[in-house]
Amino acid sequence: MSSSTTERPRSADPSKRTKTLIGLTILLAALVTVGVALLLINIMERQQEGEEQFFRVADIDERTVDPAIWGQNFPLQYDSYKSTEQMETTQHGGSEALPHEPSAQDPRTVVTEQKIEVDPRLVQMWKGYAFSVDYREKRGHAYMLLDQRTTRRVTEFKQPGACLNCHASMPTIYADLGKGDVNKGFAELNKMSYTDATKLAEHPISCLDCHDPKSMELRITRPAFVEGIKQYKASVGVQDFDVNEDATAQEMRTYVCAQCHVEYAFPGEGKTLTYPWKYGLSVRDEERYWNETGWNDWTHELTGAKMLKAQHPEFELYSQGVHSRAGVSCADCHMPYEREGGMKVSNHQVRSPMLNVNNSCQTCHNTTEQELKDRVGQIQDRHLHTRNQASQALDELITDLEKAVKEKSASPENIEVARNYQRKASFYIDWIVSENSNGFHAPGEALRVLNDANEAARKGQLALRGVITPDTPAEGPAAAESTPNPTATN
Repeated sequence: MSSSTTERPRSADPSKRTKTLIGLTILLAALVTVGVALLLINIMERQQEGEEQFFRVADIDERTVDPAIWGQNFPLQYDSYKSTEQMETTQHGGSEALPHEPSAQDPRTVVTEQKIEVDPRLVQMWKGYAFSVDYREKRGHAYMLLDQRTTRRVTEFKQPGACLNCHASMPTIYADLGKGDVNKGFAELNKMSYTDATKLAEHPISCLDCHDPKSMELRITRPAFVEGIKQYKASVGVQDFDVNEDATAQEMRTYVCAQCHVEYAFPGEGKTLTYPWKYGLSVRDEERYWNETGWNDWTHELTGAKMLKAQHPEFELYSQGVHSRAGVSCADCHMPYEREGGMKVSNHQVRSPMLNVNNSCQTCHNTTEQELKDRVGQIQDRHLHTRNQASQALDELITDLEKAVKEKSASPENIEVARNYQRKASFYIDWIVSENSNGFHAPGEALRVLNDANEAARKGQLALRGVITPDTPAEGPAAAESTPNPTATN
């Protein structure tokens, strides 16, 4: 008898099953770990991309003046820098492109509007000075060297090399003239004629003027500003201020602009570029400094008054406004940050915030673009109205004073008093006219300056009529500091 048996499958080895499970668990854990690691690496790369200052393609150093070479490392910034060639207008200014017939002295085919044609009173205010023959609307940084070289103020008047300080890329020029000593190079440049100095310049202001080529950190390269801001800080109780060592990163976002956008003059035989900040940054502080030092820019052709010519004190007026008090820098509004992919980039077009309201204004102001433009327009409308009144008062004083000098209808002493008031009113109005915000940087202060100018012009007329004499007590908190020295000469 035979029997069949069914063979039962053997149970799996428990130890083997355990090893398999462990292996699968390890594999799964490894995959998860790799996935998490890859995710973290990706996040870190994106963060690094956002923080990365540049990707080095070209070597740059203290001799790299050409911004196009920097642009190989900073293509986004360079593209916006090139956009300073664009000519755009706002409600109250900007650079409208006007056709121009080129000549041997002036090869430009496009220029901007002549301000002295729009307001002929400027010609009378500056009579006998170079600005009375040529004063156009400003253009972008790309044109700053070309426009200086071709203005009639340079081609028809002898100008010092000091004028180049704010219109060209300067670090290598200073270094070469001073044989490595920037301060010596600065002194040498100031003494040169503009004709000789401009031959040393290849580019308008460039990356090198504001950035350290090794670290890309902002820096100050103008010796005049280093000294000027040191004096100003001392006036508010901060001694021995070294701007490149002591300024905060946010302050530097204003100071690099303030190297040039300021009031200045070239006093002394060395024609040293000087910022008048010993007593502060207001127009009264600067007037006090120039009067104390006996500085005069020129003698008025019609009246014989010793005059002051204001330059472009954007930094000074901004410093007295609400944005400065709130810690907002020049770059925050004129070079706002923008997102380019994963990178945060400062826009280097350097233009009016009214042409870029979203990035310049709406990051802080929670309202519509049109509302912000309307606010600015209202401020500037009121400012221009007040400026017009002050300019008219000065124009009438100059007319009356010219007549009094010719006809000798007032005493020499009263004529001198009237001349002093002309000097004051002209400097104050000029300070506002030459400041390019149409009052917006500090509306209240700008109106005060114009009101003081209006009062000075009317007092000058009263002096010619004998109502105000040399013995009339001075009035106002700054009267003592603001009294000109009528015998001073350049």
